[in-house]
Amino acid sequence: MIMILKLKFIILALLLAYCSAYAADNKTQALDTRIEDLKKQILELNRDLFQLEEELLFPANTQFSIFVSFEAGTFFALDSVQIRLDNKVVANHLYTDREVSALKRGGTQRIYTGNLASGEHEIVAYFTGIGPKGRDYKRGSTIKLTKGTETQFIELKIADDSKQQQPEFKIKVWD
Repeated sequence: MIMILKLKFIILALLLAYCSAYAADNKTQALDTRIEDLKKQILELNRDLFQLEEELLFPANTQFSIFVSFEAGTFFALDSVQIRLDNKVVANHLYTDREVSALKRGGTQRIYTGNLASGEHEIVAYFTGIGPKGRDYKRGSTIKLTKGTETQFIELKIADDSKQQQPEFKIKVWD
């Protein structure tokens, strides 16, 4: 991690030196055009460094991500989600009105990304909010899964059960 930060600073310093050299030689192009080109190069380099950092921190064979999504959501107003992985709290999130609105419009939130060893694991997700008839509502969903050597994605979906007029909390493992 420290090595990546040092690499970022070294590359940034080299690009600034390169920019200074360009500023001294204004015979071939306008200075503004050169600066814009350098800005684009810096942005591309920053993107590449971010991807490299992600690959180093979360290798594909241990990467594990959990997402939250809504399907309808008329029987439940989401306030917060807590996620436990193997009986250890790995994520807590308190939702704003804007975040809930985005989820209801079809958005998906990555609530957790981490490394998870291969083998058997248990995920417990607690959803807190306002349920039917304006009552406080807290429900949990549990799933036991086997993590292989590939990247694993889990979706926590909040849906409506129209027959019972209750919210339904599903956990889906993506292959």
